[in-house]
Amino acid sequence: MTTSQNLGSSSNNANNTFNGSNGTGSSFEKNVSQASSGAHEAIDKATSAARPTVDRIALSAHHAVDKLADVATHAAETLGIKGEQLKNAQQRIVEDCRSYVKEKPLTSLGIAVAAGYLLSRLLGSR
Repeated sequence: MTTSQNLGSSSNNANNTFNGSNGTGSSFEKNVSQASSGAHEAIDKATSAARPTVDRIALSAHHAVDKLADVATHAAETLGIKGEQLKNAQQRIVEDCRSYVKEKPLTSLGIAVAAGYLLSRLLGSR
C-alpha cells in the first residue's frame, strides 16, 4: 500500500468512527451524551445548593436597603423639622433686634459703632 493509500484509508477510518459505521462512533456519542447528562445534573445540583444561599443574601440585601431608606427618610424629616426651627429662631431674633432698636435707639447706635470699630481694628491689622 502506498503512502497516499494509507492516508486515504486512515481518513476513511476516522470518518467511519465519527459516523458510527463501525460501532465506535455510537459508543463515542453515548459517552458524550452521558458526559453531557452528568454535567447537566452537576449544574442542577450546584444551582439547587446555591439557591437558598443566594435567596438569603438577596433577602439580607433587601433588608439593608429598607433600613437605609428608613434612616434616610427619618433624617430628611429631622432636617426638615430642624430647618423649620432654625427659620423660626431667626425670625424671633430679627424681631427681638428690631424691638430693641426701637426701644433703645441710642444704645443700639453705640453698640453698632463699637462693633464697627472693633471689626475695623481686627480686619485692618492683617
